Amino acid sequence: MAAIRPSVLLKDSSVTVSIADNCFTGDGNTKIYKFPNQHAKFKDNHLRLRLEASRESIMMTQKQENHKPNVEKLDHGQDQFSKMKERFLTFKKEKYLKYIDHYSSLANAQAPKFMVIACADSRVCPSYILGFQPGDAFMIRNVGNLVPPFKNGPTETNAALEFSVNTLEVENIMVIGHSCCGGIQALMSMEEEVSSSSFIKSWVINAKDARLSTKTVAANLSFDQQCKYCEKESISRSLLNLISYPWIEERVRKGVLSIHGGYYDFINCTFEKWTLDYNSTSPKSKGYNHTIKNREFWS
Repeated sequence: MAAIRPSVLLKDSSVTVSIADNCFTGDGNTKIYKFPNQHAKFKDNHLRLRLEASRESIMMTQKQENHKPNVEKLDHGQDQFSKMKERFLTFKKEKYLKYIDHYSSLANAQAPKFMVIACADSRVCPSYILGFQPGDAFMIRNVGNLVPPFKNGPTETNAALEFSVNTLEVENIMVIGHSCCGGIQALMSMEEEVSSSSFIKSWVINAKDARLSTKTVAANLSFDQQCKYCEKESISRSLLNLISYPWIEERVRKGVLSIHGGYYDFINCTFEKWTLDYNSTSPKSKGYNHTIKNREFWS
């Protein structure tokens, strides 16, 4: 169908057409209508239908142009990046340039003392709540802050562990869990031994031992209370899973590497910290017996 110029004016049941070049070109067998004046009335039903269709097309286009939500969303996104730019430039001025010697040394090498495994949850930012500065912690964040056992094979998490322990030789590994964890809620909501194509469920099943323990110990509690219990239990299981890596156990046994747990309650803004007592822990025994030491509660 031929395009109708914006100058087309449609009124009531009759059609008045104003065409700048005094012609209309159709498709198929080309028809050209010429007029002595700029305005004329058409009674041809076929042409009228085509013009009505064009009118609807023009009205739809105008309606879309008047509808601005997508543009507003884009503008809002640009506004967010403008704020991000301001924060970056503030960082450069007040941090980077002020401590240029420190950042220059980091450009050459890193020697972090901590390896941190935290949840990907946007409400949990270890560097923000614990004050880690660039160069302090080698960090990985995943759903549920989980450490899969060594036998499960390669993942992004244990690849980071291998690099931080064997190459960077960190002195501490810290697994940080938190309140209202969606990953743990997904774990606790799963049905027994049901296969799933969900990436999330396939990942959180790494904490199945923590789930089983919670179902056994906290069976009489509400679902929310069970999740809270499992949030901490999964941290303990992850600490034991760390010992299942030979090169981690070796360094812990030699006393050059320590393994810690942490729990951040962002509802009450409290933090619990503890250390795995390797000498009193038997990770290979039935029930995964373990003890902790140096437990602290920060509030």
